[in-house]
Amino acid sequence: MTTPKQDAMIWMNNIFGAEIDSALAGSPIPKKLLIAIGIQETYYLWAKLYKTATPAEVLAVCVGDTIDFPKRASAWPKNRAELELHPRGKEMFKVARDALIRVSKLNSGYAAPAKNPDKFCHGFGMFQYDIQFFRDSKADEDFFLQGKWATWTGTLGRGIAELKGALAILYGKNKQTLSHDECVYLGIAYNRG
Repeated sequence: MTTPKQDAMIWMNNIFGAEIDSALAGSPIPKKLLIAIGIQETYYLWAKLYKTATPAEVLAVCVGDTIDFPKRASAWPKNRAELELHPRGKEMFKVARDALIRVSKLNSGYAAPAKNPDKFCHGFGMFQYDIQFFRDSKADEDFFLQGKWATWTGTLGRGIAELKGALAILYGKNKQTLSHDECVYLGIAYNRG
């Protein structure tokens, strides 16, 4: 007998496993670590949905994190006003606000923040790419504004890029294999950003 999270991991592997394998080819990062991160980051959002919805519908609700100032004191943007100061910040706010409204209809934990017209989502995609990267490059701007976070290719690409970045910081660029404990540390580094 499997647990609900194990069922979700099996679903992820069945639906996305071949693409994960291809994207991780030549990397010491195991597929099970990437799947575990997807479960840890967003399973609570799509747990009730994935057995009856299409993969695209599941990916579209993978948004979250409405924390802003003062709890979000060091990361950009601290709030709506700071986001809207960016040249395309008003567009980004609309995307992030619409995402919050959509997820609040599926997850009651987002109902209260959705009532505040200044609240918006900060995390996007199954692996929760943070809005703080919106201002880093044109590619990041497009990732958010064009909804690439709601596509498997988009969210997988950003998730793997972040994981590989954390891998290089922790173990160097030439790491060939990861032990179980090293995978745990890499997962922690990924989660902490």
